[in-house]
Amino acid sequence: MTERFEQAIAAIDAEHAKDPRAADSGEPPELAYARRMTHWLERLYPNAPEPLRLAVRAQHIRRWEIRREDYEEGRDGYIRWRNHLKRHHARLTSEILENCGYGDETTTRVRDLLRKRGVKSDPDTQALEDAACLVFLETMLEDFAARHPKEKVASIVAKTWRKMSSRAQETALDLPAAEKLGAIMGADWQSRMPTD
Repeated sequence: MTERFEQAIAAIDAEHAKDPRAADSGEPPELAYARRMTHWLERLYPNAPEPLRLAVRAQHIRRWEIRREDYEEGRDGYIRWRNHLKRHHARLTSEILENCGYGDETTTRVRDLLRKRGVKSDPDTQALEDAACLVFLETMLEDFAARHPKEKVASIVAKTWRKMSSRAQETALDLPAAEKLGAIMGADWQSRMPTD
């Protein structure tokens, strides 16, 4: 990758490092999240283009600034929160890319990816979604399951599974979390999961 790319990644990570929430490891949670996103992208899509690599790294940039609890409960509040986050991430990342010398073409592409335009029809958007789903299953599912009723957890897992490509679904089955999925979803959960 180019020097410009390395500068952009460093600038994105500098924003992640400002995450005010404490982490057991001492690493800011959003920085750890960004690194896991990059890990899964590189594992599943090692030839990913530069805009996708940038978008994956910036997926949650300064996410803590827009809190879920500031929106009403339920689906409508959740969708409004998520849409606000997408615009927030796209705007902040665009500013970083412009400061690093990227032109309109790359900046626009990264913005579109962060807004999740074209999931299931755009391979790069799908790759970003795959990475996000694998990070959730790998690092967040257990905590989520401990805080919510089993029915809600089962619903979220099913929605997550539906978002993933078959490649990501197959990879998820090798995660340590796959055993927990059986406990949450039932022994025959795989046969009941939607496929892409």
